[in-house]
Amino acid sequence: MVVGMVSAPAGQPAQDPAYSNKWSYQGANGPEHWGELDPAYTTCKTGKEQSPIDIRSATKAALPAIRFEYKTGPLRIINSGHTIRVNYYAPGSGSFLIVGDKRYQLTQFHFHHPSEEYIHGKPSDMVVHLIHLAGDREVASVAVLLKAGSANATVQQLWEHIPKTEGKEEQIAGTEFNPAGLLPRDTAYYTYVGSGTAPPCTEGVVWFVLKTPVVVSPEQINAFARLYPHDVRPPQPLNGRVVKESQ
Repeated sequence: MVVGMVSAPAGQPAQDPAYSNKWSYQGANGPEHWGELDPAYTTCKTGKEQSPIDIRSATKAALPAIRFEYKTGPLRIINSGHTIRVNYYAPGSGSFLIVGDKRYQLTQFHFHHPSEEYIHGKPSDMVVHLIHLAGDREVASVAVLLKAGSANATVQQLWEHIPKTEGKEEQIAGTEFNPAGLLPRDTAYYTYVGSGTAPPCTEGVVWFVLKTPVVVSPEQINAFARLYPHDVRPPQPLNGRVVKESQ
């Protein structure tokens, strides 16, 4: 699978492993082999705090509420060869996740079919991962589970602009987009420390898995699945990690 690299506008990393053609979700370059494909991917094999996970039990805790300050802005979308991804890279502005007194800026979001996260042994129909970065470079990822039901207007807006083939990022002229439409009203969550779910599987990522799913239509699920029928990494061992649950 050949993946087009994105040219790097100001504020966007010039090299991004998400666009590498070294790895895939199946076959000889699939998840069980990621750690062997490149020295930079060693953590995929040796890491002890890997994601995603199957959340089977959680400890209720007095956790801070999380809130989202997402803004409308230009739609920059890419078919990366692994998923459909929307990029944000305006430094010092834009959309934020706020956890207690810490702010994380939204850098990108992307989709998986089915969900990479399992709850009590079962995946959801899809998931959207919203990736954020704090000023101290800590990464916070929010997982919003998607389940079949009625159509979602925000997802439909995205799907109307999906690039059908992998390639460079496209900015959709005249289109403004607000990712807040991908969020449930109830932001109760599970949280744990994990990793990126694709190479290089970097650890130290704070995960917030929202408990309430967002509804999308079967047709919207199928539209993504036609491009990416199974872009998921299997659940990884907990290795003694504690999953906390907001009260």
